[in-house]
Order: sequence, then C-alpha cells, then structure tokens
Amino acid sequence: MTDDSLRSVTVERISTGHFVATNARGGRIAFGSAGDPQDGTAFTPVELLLAALGGCSAVDVDLATGRHAEPDRFTVAVTGHKTDDDLGNRLTGLQVAFHVTFPDGAGADRARAILPRAVKASHDRLCTVSRTVEAGTPVATTVTTTAEDA
Repeated sequence: MTDDSLRSVTVERISTGHFVATNARGGRIAFGSAGDPQDGTAFTPVELLLAALGGCSAVDVDLATGRHAEPDRFTVAVTGHKTDDDLGNRLTGLQVAFHVTFPDGAGADRARAILPRAVKASHDRLCTVSRTVEAGTPVATTVTTTAEDA
C-alpha cells in the first residue's frame, strides 16, 4: 500500500453522544447517537453509512451522465433494515435506488441511455464504499493508551 492509497478521518468526541469527524482536508461533519443532545437532527453513524453508499455511487453516476446533460432531478434513496441476530447488530436488505430525469435534447438522450450502465459500473467495480461492504472487509480495532491514562 502506498501513502496515496491511504484514506482517513479523525473522530473527536464533543460531548456525550456527539462527535465530529474531520478529514485530511479539514472538512468536518457532526454526528451523534439517535438521542443527540443538540437539536436531534444530527446524522447517526448508520445514516452516515447509508449516505456513503448512496453518495459514492451518486458521484460516479453524475460524472458519467453529467458529461452529456444536466439532470432535472438527481436523487438517490438508500435504505436498509437494522437487524440484531446471531451476527450482532448490522444492516440487511441494503438498497440504493436512483431517481434521475433529464430534459429534452440529444445530450439528455445520451445521458438517459448510459444511466443504467453507469449505475451498474458504479455498483460492480467503481464505488469503493459498496465494494468494501459487499466484500465484507475485516475491520481491525486497537486501543492506544498514554502515560497519562495509566
């Protein structure tokens, strides 16, 4: 693996159940538990996962179709069912549904024609997020302590 392949975020606790993730470019997104102490609208980690699934494919599909025409509507609905079974808490039945419309015109006709192929290519090989979820990539966790913690 090269340094160019590394992707990372840092998650920092702000208060009970409230966190901020920061990327290497300084972008920040707040999230928390369902009982978020702020105004209750913050995304939960599960909702962020759903957004990542839809967002990854949305970027791929938008880049492919947007070369031909600007969409009138471009919405991606992502759903899954939270399940607690012998495997623990997880999402099942994940679905990513594209709702895209284009105006009239030759460019829009081309965009409409390639839309299904772009969605399939994103799912089958381009979207890192859904490819990682479907591959079942293991997640390693560690705990680092400092002298102050001892």
